[in-house]
Amino acid sequence: MRVLGVDPGLTRCGLGVVDVAPNRTATLVGVGVVGSSHELLLDARLLVIADAVDQWLEAFRPDVLAIERVFAQTNLSTVMGVAQVSGVVMVAAARRGIPVAMHTPSEVKAAVTGNGRADKASVTAMVTRLLRLSEAPRPADAADALALAIAHAWRSGNAFSPDKQGTTAAQQLWRDAETKARVTKNKEKPGATWS
Repeated sequence: MRVLGVDPGLTRCGLGVVDVAPNRTATLVGVGVVGSSHELLLDARLLVIADAVDQWLEAFRPDVLAIERVFAQTNLSTVMGVAQVSGVVMVAAARRGIPVAMHTPSEVKAAVTGNGRADKASVTAMVTRLLRLSEAPRPADAADALALAIAHAWRSGNAFSPDKQGTTAAQQLWRDAETKARVTKNKEKPGATWS
């Protein structure tokens, strides 16, 4: 399975392509960051990112695109920029019939490191290890994009052979991480339920 992971952002948009084999071995295909200058108007910034994403989709032809899900932050302008870039990226994939999956940062961290609250350094270290790289991908946006791609492939039922119950090893690891995250969240908020 070939996955293009996208860590959306107006200033730096991380892009990472990995191939994941049925045994969960992930191999780096391409990684980079697309930047747009804050001196440009918003439409021009989005066009820079859209053009780059189009080039990546044509060059690497992923089976699926995994993108970070927008979540609430205190900085409204950051949320808006991430949402706008996400929309541009999803449209580019939709035009080519490429499925899009969205994952929250905590889902990705849990899948890659086993800890939904892992810091960026831990995520980068695990991505470097999982992809057997001699040095860490920089900047962090690039490593985050690769983490998204790996997490999606591991979560996907298409990448691995299911057991007798129809569950793959990757899906079981993912479910274990989700269960652990729920237990931790419920311990922090007494009376909270997970739906």
